[in-house]
Amino acid sequence: MTAALVGIVLGLAIGGGCRWFDVPLPAPPKLVGALLVVAMTLGFRGTDLALDRWTAPTLRVEAMR
Repeated sequence: MTAALVGIVLGLAIGGGCRWFDVPLPAPPKLVGALLVVAMTLGFRGTDLALDRWTAPTLRVEAMR
């Protein structure tokens, strides 16, 4: 929970800093840009879960030896 709050605060700080110093945002300020970030996050989490499932039986067998 703390990591999520730190991430939100950091995101707000980066967005505010970009606006304050007139630096272009690292992502497009449109709904498509936000959906791209959500899609990348879901892809990252999904791949993480898939890798855990695929590698877990191998690790269990190695731990039994």
